[in-house]
Amino acid sequence: MTKKDIIIVGGGAAGFFAAINIAEKHPELKVAILERGSALLTKVKVSGGGRCNVTHAEFIPQELVLNYPRGEKELLGPFHTFMTGDTMAWFEERGVELKIEDDGRIFPISNSSQTIIDCFLYEAEKHGVTILKNQSVVKIKSEGDSWELNTKTDDFSCKKLIVATGSNPKIWKLLEGIGHTVSSPVPSLFTFNIDDDRIKDIPGVVVEDVDVTISDSDLSSSGPLLITHWGMSAPAILKLSAFGAVELAKRDYKFNIVVNFIKENFKDCVDGLKELKQDLSKKTVFKFTQYNLPKRLWQQLVLASHINADARWADLNKEQLESLANQLTNAIFKVNGKSTFKEEFVTAGGVSLKEVNFKTYESRLHKNLYFAGEILDIDAITGGFNFQNAWTGAYIVAKNILK
Repeated sequence: MTKKDIIIVGGGAAGFFAAINIAEKHPELKVAILERGSALLTKVKVSGGGRCNVTHAEFIPQELVLNYPRGEKELLGPFHTFMTGDTMAWFEERGVELKIEDDGRIFPISNSSQTIIDCFLYEAEKHGVTILKNQSVVKIKSEGDSWELNTKTDDFSCKKLIVATGSNPKIWKLLEGIGHTVSSPVPSLFTFNIDDDRIKDIPGVVVEDVDVTISDSDLSSSGPLLITHWGMSAPAILKLSAFGAVELAKRDYKFNIVVNFIKENFKDCVDGLKELKQDLSKKTVFKFTQYNLPKRLWQQLVLASHINADARWADLNKEQLESLANQLTNAIFKVNGKSTFKEEFVTAGGVSLKEVNFKTYESRLHKNLYFAGEILDIDAITGGFNFQNAWTGAYIVAKNILK
Protein backbone atom coordinates (compact mmCIF):
# COMPACT_ATOMS: atom_id res chain seq x y z
CA MET A 1 0.00 0.00 0.00
CA THR A 2 1.36 3.40 -1.01
CA LYS A 3 1.31 5.93 1.83
CA LYS A 4 1.02 9.68 1.36
CA ASP A 5 0.39 12.58 3.71
CA ILE A 6 -2.25 14.13 1.49
CA ILE A 7 -4.06 12.61 -1.47
CA ILE A 8 -6.15 14.64 -3.88
CA VAL A 9 -8.65 12.71 -5.95
CA GLY A 10 -9.06 14.55 -9.25
CA GLY A 11 -6.45 15.97 -11.61
CA GLY A 12 -8.47 19.00 -12.61
CA ALA A 13 -8.38 22.71 -11.81
CA ALA A 14 -9.31 22.48 -8.13
CA GLY A 15 -7.09 19.46 -7.54
CA PHE A 16 -3.95 21.06 -8.97
CA PHE A 17 -4.62 24.40 -7.28
CA ALA A 18 -4.96 22.72 -3.89
CA ALA A 19 -1.91 20.50 -4.41
CA ILE A 20 0.37 23.36 -5.46
CA ASN A 21 -0.70 25.63 -2.61
CA ILE A 22 -0.14 22.86 -0.05
CA ALA A 23 3.21 21.74 -1.47
CA GLU A 24 4.53 25.32 -1.68
CA LYS A 25 3.98 25.93 2.01
CA HIS A 26 4.82 22.43 3.25
CA PRO A 27 7.58 20.89 1.10
CA GLU A 28 8.12 18.21 3.73
CA LEU A 29 4.76 16.61 2.96
CA LYS A 30 4.11 13.89 0.42
CA VAL A 31 1.28 15.21 -1.75
CA ALA A 32 -0.24 13.12 -4.55
CA ILE A 33 -2.91 13.67 -7.20
CA LEU A 34 -4.87 10.65 -8.40
CA GLU A 35 -6.27 11.21 -11.89
CA ARG A 36 -8.70 8.61 -13.24
CA GLY A 37 -7.71 9.04 -16.88
CA SER A 38 -4.58 9.43 -18.93
CA ALA A 39 -5.06 13.18 -19.56
CA LEU A 40 -4.76 16.01 -17.06
CA LEU A 41 -6.72 19.27 -16.82
CA THR A 42 -9.03 18.39 -19.69
CA LYS A 43 -11.73 20.83 -18.62
CA VAL A 44 -9.18 23.64 -18.36
CA LYS A 45 -8.09 22.75 -21.90
CA VAL A 46 -11.52 23.36 -23.48
CA SER A 47 -12.79 26.16 -21.25
CA GLY A 48 -13.43 29.54 -22.80
CA GLY A 49 -13.24 28.08 -26.28
CA GLY A 50 -9.72 26.83 -25.61
CA ARG A 51 -8.55 30.13 -24.11
CA CYS A 52 -9.37 29.29 -20.45
CA ASN A 53 -11.69 31.82 -18.85
CA VAL A 54 -9.71 31.98 -15.59
CA THR A 55 -12.15 34.13 -13.62
CA HIS A 56 -14.38 37.21 -13.94
CA ALA A 57 -13.66 40.86 -13.18
CA GLU A 58 -16.11 41.18 -10.30
CA PHE A 59 -14.26 42.32 -7.20
CA ILE A 60 -17.07 42.68 -4.65
CA PRO A 61 -17.98 39.41 -2.86
CA GLN A 62 -21.63 40.39 -2.44
CA GLU A 63 -21.90 40.94 -6.21
CA LEU A 64 -19.83 37.91 -7.19
CA VAL A 65 -22.06 35.46 -5.31
CA LEU A 66 -25.08 36.55 -7.37
CA ASN A 67 -23.68 34.53 -10.27
CA TYR A 68 -24.14 31.22 -8.43
CA PRO A 69 -27.62 29.66 -8.63
CA ARG A 70 -26.47 27.12 -6.06
CA GLY A 71 -23.91 28.21 -3.48
CA GLU A 72 -24.67 31.94 -3.28
CA LYS A 73 -25.03 32.02 0.51
CA GLU A 74 -22.22 29.59 1.26
CA LEU A 75 -19.63 31.31 -0.95
CA LEU A 76 -19.92 34.78 0.58
CA GLY A 77 -17.53 34.01 3.44
CA PRO A 78 -14.98 32.13 1.29
CA PHE A 79 -14.92 34.96 -1.24
CA HIS A 80 -13.86 37.33 1.52
CA THR A 81 -10.85 35.03 1.99
CA PHE A 82 -9.84 34.39 -1.63
CA MET A 83 -11.34 36.50 -4.37
CA THR A 84 -10.94 37.41 -8.03
CA GLY A 85 -8.04 39.76 -7.34
CA ASP A 86 -6.28 37.03 -5.37
CA THR A 87 -6.68 34.64 -8.31
CA MET A 88 -5.18 37.16 -10.71
CA ALA A 89 -2.27 37.82 -8.37
CA TRP A 90 -1.65 34.08 -7.90
CA PHE A 91 -1.26 33.44 -11.61
CA GLU A 92 0.69 36.62 -12.34
CA GLU A 93 3.16 35.84 -9.54
CA ARG A 94 3.84 32.58 -11.38
CA GLY A 95 4.46 34.20 -14.72
CA VAL A 96 0.97 34.02 -16.27
CA GLU A 97 -0.07 37.42 -17.61
CA LEU A 98 -3.82 37.98 -17.65
CA LYS A 99 -6.16 40.40 -19.40
CA ILE A 100 -9.69 41.61 -18.71
CA GLU A 101 -11.97 41.68 -21.74
CA ASP A 102 -14.82 44.14 -22.27
CA ASP A 103 -17.44 41.72 -20.95
CA GLY A 104 -15.48 41.13 -17.72
CA ARG A 105 -14.07 37.72 -18.58
CA ILE A 106 -10.42 37.21 -17.69
CA PHE A 107 -8.06 35.22 -19.92
CA PRO A 108 -4.32 34.65 -20.21
CA ILE A 109 -2.79 37.17 -22.60
CA SER A 110 -1.63 34.21 -24.69
CA ASN A 111 -5.29 33.38 -25.45
CA SER A 112 -4.40 29.75 -24.85
CA SER A 113 -5.52 27.42 -22.08
CA GLN A 114 -2.19 25.63 -22.50
CA THR A 115 -0.59 28.56 -20.66
CA ILE A 116 -2.60 27.68 -17.54
CA ILE A 117 -1.94 23.96 -17.94
CA ASP A 118 1.80 24.55 -18.34
CA CYS A 119 1.79 26.73 -15.23
CA PHE A 120 0.12 24.01 -13.16
CA LEU A 121 2.36 21.23 -14.44
CA TYR A 122 5.51 23.30 -13.87
CA GLU A 123 4.50 24.35 -10.34
CA ALA A 124 3.44 20.82 -9.41
CA GLU A 125 6.79 19.40 -10.54
CA LYS A 126 8.71 22.25 -8.91
CA HIS A 127 7.13 21.57 -5.54
CA GLY A 128 7.31 17.81 -5.68
CA VAL A 129 3.65 16.92 -6.21
CA THR A 130 3.26 13.31 -7.35
CA ILE A 131 0.84 12.94 -10.25
CA LEU A 132 -0.54 9.44 -10.84
CA LYS A 133 -2.62 8.83 -13.97
CA ASN A 134 -5.09 6.05 -14.73
CA GLN A 135 -6.02 5.78 -11.06
CA SER A 136 -9.78 5.41 -11.04
CA VAL A 137 -10.87 5.27 -7.40
CA VAL A 138 -13.31 2.43 -6.67
CA LYS A 139 -13.37 2.50 -2.85
CA ILE A 140 -12.97 5.10 -0.12
CA LYS A 141 -12.71 3.92 3.47
CA SER A 142 -12.21 5.76 6.74
CA GLU A 143 -9.65 4.24 9.09
CA GLY A 144 -9.77 6.25 12.32
CA ASP A 145 -8.49 9.70 11.42
CA SER A 146 -6.89 8.43 8.21
CA TRP A 147 -8.16 7.25 4.84
CA GLU A 148 -7.65 4.26 2.60
CA LEU A 149 -8.36 4.32 -1.13
CA ASN A 150 -8.47 1.53 -3.66
CA THR A 151 -8.13 2.18 -7.38
CA LYS A 152 -8.50 -0.39 -10.11
CA THR A 153 -4.78 -1.11 -9.90
CA ASP A 154 -3.38 0.16 -6.58
CA ASP A 155 -4.04 0.79 -2.89
CA PHE A 156 -3.29 4.04 -1.08
CA SER A 157 -3.50 5.47 2.41
CA CYS A 158 -3.28 9.07 3.57
CA LYS A 159 -3.72 11.24 6.61
CA LYS A 160 -5.87 13.77 4.80
CA LEU A 161 -8.04 13.35 1.73
CA ILE A 162 -9.24 16.03 -0.69
CA VAL A 163 -11.94 15.15 -3.23
CA ALA A 164 -11.84 17.49 -6.23
CA THR A 165 -13.19 15.35 -9.06
CA GLY A 166 -15.81 17.77 -10.35
CA SER A 167 -19.15 16.32 -11.42
CA ASN A 168 -18.27 12.64 -11.12
CA PRO A 169 -21.23 10.30 -10.49
CA LYS A 170 -18.99 7.38 -9.47
CA ILE A 171 -17.26 9.44 -6.78
CA TRP A 172 -20.59 10.85 -5.63
CA LYS A 173 -21.76 7.25 -5.19
CA LEU A 174 -18.70 6.42 -3.07
CA LEU A 175 -19.32 9.50 -0.92
CA GLU A 176 -22.94 8.45 -0.43
CA GLY A 177 -21.55 5.13 0.74
CA ILE A 178 -19.78 6.87 3.63
CA GLY A 179 -22.84 8.85 4.63
CA HIS A 180 -22.81 12.02 2.56
CA THR A 181 -25.93 13.30 0.84
CA VAL A 182 -25.67 14.07 -2.87
CA SER A 183 -28.20 16.20 -4.76
CA SER A 184 -29.23 14.52 -8.00
CA PRO A 185 -27.11 15.94 -10.84
CA VAL A 186 -28.78 17.76 -13.74
CA PRO A 187 -27.20 19.83 -16.56
CA SER A 188 -26.77 23.47 -15.60
CA LEU A 189 -25.27 25.31 -18.56
CA PHE A 190 -26.91 24.65 -21.90
CA THR A 191 -28.53 26.24 -24.92
CA PHE A 192 -32.17 25.93 -26.00
CA ASN A 193 -33.28 23.88 -29.00
CA ILE A 194 -35.98 25.79 -30.88
CA ASP A 195 -37.52 24.93 -34.26
CA ASP A 196 -39.29 28.10 -35.34
CA ASP A 197 -39.74 29.72 -38.77
CA ARG A 198 -38.87 33.13 -37.36
CA ILE A 199 -35.30 32.12 -36.57
CA LYS A 200 -34.46 29.02 -38.61
CA ASP A 201 -32.93 30.97 -41.51
CA ILE A 202 -31.01 33.59 -39.52
CA PRO A 203 -28.31 31.78 -37.49
CA GLY A 204 -25.55 34.06 -36.26
CA VAL A 205 -27.86 36.99 -35.51
CA VAL A 206 -27.13 38.63 -32.15
CA VAL A 207 -29.49 40.91 -30.21
CA GLU A 208 -27.44 42.91 -27.73
CA ASP A 209 -29.94 43.09 -24.85
CA VAL A 210 -33.21 41.22 -24.42
CA ASP A 211 -35.46 40.04 -21.61
CA VAL A 212 -36.28 36.32 -21.56
CA THR A 213 -38.86 34.69 -19.31
CA ILE A 214 -39.82 31.04 -18.94
CA SER A 215 -43.60 30.70 -19.12
CA ASP A 216 -45.41 29.60 -15.96
CA SER A 217 -42.42 30.33 -13.74
CA ASP A 218 -40.56 33.11 -11.95
CA LEU A 219 -37.43 32.45 -14.04
CA SER A 220 -36.19 35.35 -16.14
CA SER A 221 -32.94 36.88 -17.33
CA SER A 222 -31.54 39.68 -19.46
CA GLY A 223 -28.55 40.10 -21.72
CA PRO A 224 -27.31 39.27 -25.22
CA LEU A 225 -29.12 36.62 -27.24
CA LEU A 226 -27.60 34.61 -30.09
CA ILE A 227 -29.71 32.82 -32.69
CA THR A 228 -28.04 29.55 -33.69
CA HIS A 229 -28.64 26.72 -36.14
CA TRP A 230 -30.40 24.79 -33.39
CA GLY A 231 -32.14 27.56 -31.46
CA MET A 232 -30.91 30.20 -29.02
CA SER A 233 -27.79 30.75 -26.92
CA ALA A 234 -25.62 33.52 -25.36
CA PRO A 235 -25.79 34.91 -21.79
CA ALA A 236 -29.54 35.61 -21.68
CA ILE A 237 -30.22 31.93 -22.36
CA LEU A 238 -27.29 30.46 -20.44
CA LYS A 239 -28.25 32.36 -17.27
CA LEU A 240 -31.76 30.93 -17.53
CA SER A 241 -30.38 27.43 -17.98
CA ALA A 242 -28.22 27.79 -14.86
CA PHE A 243 -30.81 29.33 -12.54
CA GLY A 244 -33.55 27.08 -13.93
CA ALA A 245 -31.48 23.88 -14.05
CA VAL A 246 -33.60 21.86 -11.63
CA GLU A 247 -36.95 23.21 -12.81
CA LEU A 248 -36.18 22.70 -16.51
CA ALA A 249 -35.02 19.14 -15.88
CA LYS A 250 -38.41 18.46 -14.26
CA ARG A 251 -40.04 19.75 -17.43
CA ASP A 252 -37.89 17.40 -19.52
CA TYR A 253 -36.56 20.50 -21.32
CA LYS A 254 -39.90 21.17 -22.96
CA PHE A 255 -41.31 24.62 -22.20
CA ASN A 256 -42.10 28.02 -23.67
CA ILE A 257 -40.01 31.16 -23.38
CA VAL A 258 -41.17 34.73 -23.91
CA VAL A 259 -38.63 37.07 -25.49
CA ASN A 260 -38.85 40.86 -25.31
CA PHE A 261 -36.46 41.92 -28.05
CA ILE A 262 -36.70 45.67 -27.34
CA LYS A 263 -37.23 45.75 -23.53
CA GLU A 264 -40.38 47.88 -23.80
CA ASN A 265 -43.86 47.04 -22.63
CA PHE A 266 -46.55 46.23 -25.15
CA LYS A 267 -48.49 49.49 -24.78
CA ASP A 268 -45.45 51.73 -25.19
CA CYS A 269 -44.43 49.72 -28.21
CA VAL A 270 -47.85 50.13 -29.85
CA ASP A 271 -47.69 53.87 -29.23
CA GLY A 272 -44.21 53.98 -30.76
CA LEU A 273 -45.33 52.04 -33.82
CA LYS A 274 -48.23 54.46 -34.32
CA GLU A 275 -45.74 57.32 -34.39
CA LEU A 276 -43.60 55.44 -36.90
CA LYS A 277 -46.70 54.96 -39.04
CA GLN A 278 -47.06 58.72 -39.23
CA ASP A 279 -43.39 59.64 -39.51
CA LEU A 280 -42.43 56.91 -42.02
CA SER A 281 -45.75 56.62 -43.83
CA LYS A 282 -44.22 56.15 -47.29
CA LYS A 283 -41.39 53.86 -46.17
CA THR A 284 -41.55 50.08 -46.53
CA VAL A 285 -41.86 48.40 -43.12
CA PHE A 286 -39.85 45.34 -44.15
CA LYS A 287 -36.83 47.24 -45.51
CA PHE A 288 -36.31 49.88 -42.83
CA THR A 289 -35.26 48.29 -39.52
CA GLN A 290 -36.36 49.89 -36.24
CA TYR A 291 -35.33 49.64 -32.56
CA ASN A 292 -31.69 48.94 -33.54
CA LEU A 293 -32.57 45.31 -34.17
CA PRO A 294 -30.52 43.21 -36.60
CA LYS A 295 -32.04 43.58 -40.05
CA ARG A 296 -32.63 39.87 -40.61
CA LEU A 297 -34.46 39.50 -37.30
CA TRP A 298 -36.59 42.61 -37.89
CA GLN A 299 -37.67 41.27 -41.25
CA GLN A 300 -38.66 37.89 -39.81
CA LEU A 301 -40.70 39.55 -37.07
CA VAL A 302 -42.43 41.77 -39.62
CA LEU A 303 -43.42 38.76 -41.72
CA ALA A 304 -44.58 36.90 -38.60
CA SER A 305 -46.89 39.86 -37.91
CA HIS A 306 -48.75 39.17 -41.20
CA ILE A 307 -47.25 42.24 -42.85
CA ASN A 308 -46.33 41.85 -46.52
CA ALA A 309 -42.76 42.54 -47.58
CA ASP A 310 -43.88 45.45 -49.77
CA ALA A 311 -46.30 47.04 -47.25
CA ARG A 312 -45.71 50.67 -46.31
CA TRP A 313 -46.14 52.00 -42.80
CA ALA A 314 -49.20 53.95 -43.91
CA ASP A 315 -50.85 50.68 -44.99
CA LEU A 316 -50.76 49.05 -41.54
CA ASN A 317 -54.02 48.59 -39.66
CA LYS A 318 -54.51 48.39 -35.90
CA GLU A 319 -54.31 44.59 -35.81
CA GLN A 320 -51.01 44.56 -37.71
CA LEU A 321 -49.49 47.20 -35.45
CA GLU A 322 -50.50 45.24 -32.37
CA SER A 323 -49.26 41.99 -33.90
CA LEU A 324 -45.86 43.57 -34.60
CA ALA A 325 -45.73 45.00 -31.07
CA ASN A 326 -46.47 41.52 -29.76
CA GLN A 327 -43.60 40.02 -31.78
CA LEU A 328 -41.24 42.71 -30.51
CA THR A 329 -42.16 42.58 -26.83
CA ASN A 330 -43.86 39.25 -26.22
CA ALA A 331 -42.56 36.71 -28.74
CA ILE A 332 -43.29 33.15 -27.61
CA PHE A 333 -40.92 30.36 -28.65
CA LYS A 334 -41.34 26.66 -27.94
CA VAL A 335 -38.24 24.99 -26.53
CA ASN A 336 -37.87 21.28 -27.20
CA GLY A 337 -34.60 20.03 -25.78
CA LYS A 338 -31.15 21.37 -24.97
CA SER A 339 -27.60 21.30 -26.29
CA THR A 340 -24.30 21.44 -24.42
CA PHE A 341 -22.73 24.89 -24.48
CA LYS A 342 -19.62 24.56 -26.69
CA GLU A 343 -17.39 21.81 -25.24
CA GLU A 344 -18.11 22.87 -21.69
CA PHE A 345 -20.34 20.87 -19.38
CA VAL A 346 -21.50 22.13 -16.01
CA THR A 347 -23.72 20.17 -13.65
CA ALA A 348 -26.03 21.26 -10.87
CA GLY A 349 -25.85 18.75 -8.06
CA GLY A 350 -23.24 17.33 -5.74
CA VAL A 351 -22.39 16.94 -2.07
CA SER A 352 -24.94 18.69 0.13
CA LEU A 353 -23.68 22.10 1.22
CA LYS A 354 -25.11 21.52 4.70
CA GLU A 355 -22.52 18.79 5.22
CA VAL A 356 -19.50 21.03 4.60
CA ASN A 357 -17.81 23.59 6.87
CA PHE A 358 -17.16 26.51 4.50
CA LYS A 359 -14.56 28.04 6.79
CA THR A 360 -12.30 25.08 5.97
CA TYR A 361 -14.13 23.07 3.28
CA GLU A 362 -13.89 20.05 5.56
CA SER A 363 -16.66 17.48 5.77
CA ARG A 364 -18.92 17.91 8.79
CA LEU A 365 -19.36 14.13 8.85
CA HIS A 366 -15.76 12.94 8.58
CA LYS A 367 -12.56 14.36 9.97
CA ASN A 368 -9.72 14.95 7.48
CA LEU A 369 -12.02 14.77 4.43
CA TYR A 370 -12.16 17.93 2.31
CA PHE A 371 -13.93 19.04 -0.86
CA ALA A 372 -13.14 21.60 -3.58
CA GLY A 373 -14.80 22.57 -6.86
CA GLU A 374 -17.86 21.13 -8.54
CA ILE A 375 -17.90 17.96 -6.43
CA LEU A 376 -20.06 20.18 -4.22
CA ASP A 377 -23.58 21.28 -5.08
CA ILE A 378 -22.28 24.61 -6.40
CA ASP A 379 -22.44 25.87 -9.96
CA ALA A 380 -22.42 29.20 -11.76
CA ILE A 381 -23.36 30.93 -14.96
CA THR A 382 -20.81 31.16 -17.77
CA GLY A 383 -18.02 33.72 -17.58
CA GLY A 384 -15.26 32.27 -15.39
CA PHE A 385 -17.34 31.94 -12.24
CA ASN A 386 -17.11 28.15 -11.96
CA PHE A 387 -13.32 28.37 -12.02
CA GLN A 388 -13.36 31.06 -9.32
CA ASN A 389 -15.34 28.68 -7.11
CA ALA A 390 -12.67 26.03 -7.74
CA TRP A 391 -9.76 28.37 -6.94
CA THR A 392 -11.40 29.70 -3.79
CA GLY A 393 -12.34 26.29 -2.39
CA ALA A 394 -8.95 24.77 -3.21
CA TYR A 395 -7.07 27.69 -1.64
CA ILE A 396 -9.08 27.52 1.58
CA VAL A 397 -8.57 23.76 1.79
CA ALA A 398 -4.82 24.25 1.36
CA LYS A 399 -4.77 27.01 3.95
CA ASN A 400 -6.67 25.04 6.58
CA ILE A 401 -5.80 21.39 5.99
CA LEU A 402 -2.77 21.43 8.30
CA LYS A 403 -4.12 23.59 11.10
